[in-house]
Amino acid sequence: MTQATHGVTLASIYEARARIQGQVARTPLVRSLALSERFGAEVHLKLENQQPSGAFKLRGATNMIAALMEKHGAESLQRGVTTASTGNHGRAVAFAAARLGVPAVVCLSELVPSNKVHAIEA
Repeated sequence: MTQATHGVTLASIYEARARIQGQVARTPLVRSLALSERFGAEVHLKLENQQPSGAFKLRGATNMIAALMEKHGAESLQRGVTTASTGNHGRAVAFAAARLGVPAVVCLSELVPSNKVHAIEA
């Protein structure tokens, strides 16, 4: 099996799928008529905006926290995780951490809109 430049292999994809199973929603894949016509090819969209967090980055955030727990043990994350974000990533990390029982600190710019701040706090 060859490895991509970012270290992604088919095996690592299957490992990630196993880690996030039960933690994220299985979202639909729908055909985009407009994009299919524009590009002359079948174009499908994965509707990750339907995740319970409302953030499309939930799969990656959940996988990363679960991988850290797997590698270092759940007790090693008692102090929590920290991230910097201007919205969706922070929302996903906060949601995933809460689901996995890990404290999270999300560092935000003062320019982040209040609705995104409230969603992260929730």
